[in-house]
Amino acid sequence: MSWLMERILNWFQFLVLKVIKTGEIPKHVAFIMDGSRRYAKKQNLTIAEGHSKGFDKMIEMLNWCMYLGIVEVTLYAFSIENFKRSKEEVDNLMHLARQNFKVLLKDKKKLKDNEICFRVIGNLSLIPEDICKLIAEVIIITRENNRMFINFAVAYTSRDEITHAIKDIIQGVKDADILPEDINEDLITDCLYTYKSPYPDLLIRTSGETRLSDFLTWQISNTCIYFTKTFYRRDSHDARTFVESLRWSTQSVQAFSRSHEWRATSSSSCRPRDDGSKRSTAIAVVRRELVGCKGVVFQGGTGADGSCGEGVRERRSEHENEQQRVQGNRRRSD
Repeated sequence: MSWLMERILNWFQFLVLKVIKTGEIPKHVAFIMDGSRRYAKKQNLTIAEGHSKGFDKMIEMLNWCMYLGIVEVTLYAFSIENFKRSKEEVDNLMHLARQNFKVLLKDKKKLKDNEICFRVIGNLSLIPEDICKLIAEVIIITRENNRMFINFAVAYTSRDEITHAIKDIIQGVKDADILPEDINEDLITDCLYTYKSPYPDLLIRTSGETRLSDFLTWQISNTCIYFTKTFYRRDSHDARTFVESLRWSTQSVQAFSRSHEWRATSSSSCRPRDDGSKRSTAIAVVRRELVGCKGVVFQGGTGADGSCGEGVRERRSEHENEQQRVQGNRRRSD
């Protein structure tokens, strides 16, 4: 990618990452990279400049994760609650997203050859149409990549995610795709935006805030959570903080046995999504581009257009198989 793997580690970063790489590395790390506005104020920068610096730090963190062999990274890029900020700030954030997705798409061959699969989770009906189209193109180009998975949470909150999952399940019951007794924790998990991803092993929040801000609250019951006071600064302290969080999470994992198993997500396991939407919005346009594309993972569409969730469709298939088995037994007994 044109903004990945182009920044050279300084000698200190290289040394500390080389050392930590010899130990156990979490497979899925989530980030709440908070503090851009406070950093901007502290450095006498505009808020837009603060967010731009924050993006630079995000890229640096992704390069560290890539070097360490972390398989999956989920980034809380933009919360639904962020829409409550000033119009100027929201517009600047949308512009930053627009420009950086365009940068990704400048060299499509390089984007594909880097073997990184990009996904987006969130309620994309809230995002401008042109950005949705850029997102769709990036997802389609990288859909078969499986070296690393990068998930951007955009227009996301856990409450919105769970609400859409429940709506999917209700619709599935109404359509007789599932029975009420089928509803359990696994079904809800299968209907979440993140249904393709393993639960995070480690969640890191910067800036000193000790709250989750409605991020992945369903998925982090057994996740190690690390809060650091570090802002987005381009110095060696960031590398030390990152390494310390990895070391701490390793110790925590050793002291607490995981209740879930990590499952590798590859393009061969990706299932295409159906799109029954009749809307003429950007989401309908984006999702139509993805229909029938084997391996496409467009996380963030589940429930947003009223279509049935993947988990519901799986349960329908299970019922159909069971009915066929019962009918076959009856014919043999007759």
